[in-house]
Amino acid sequence: MAKDQTKPVNAKTLKADRDALAAVKKMTGYQPADPNSPCTLAKLTVVEQAASDAADAHAQAKAAHKTARDADVTAQWALHNAMLGARQQVVALFGDDSEQAASVGLKKKSERAKPSRKQAAADAAAKKAA
Repeated sequence: MAKDQTKPVNAKTLKADRDALAAVKKMTGYQPADPNSPCTLAKLTVVEQAASDAADAHAQAKAAHKTARDADVTAQWALHNAMLGARQQVVALFGDDSEQAASVGLKKKSERAKPSRKQAAADAAAKKAA
């Protein structure tokens, strides 16, 4: 028995197990000494089918998750693009220096920093020339 049975079995190991099960199925006279053993051919076949069904369910759940995620992302972008349009409409209706523009997350025109000339760079260039 493995120590940590919460992690998936390595794919290589799982393939080896399935190959071994196929070999056991082809054997004539395979019968464990204990008829109640979990290693009887009937029980092995049931366990293999359960593993296969679980893998199929997992694959379908993954596909459903990807589909739901894609739908979520599409809806998020639709909301974002609609809000960009709404912000433009607020500016068009109320102006870019209005309280309404600020309330939808835009910076008021009067609050924007005025461009200023960098005096330090001009002084450095003048010293270099001298």
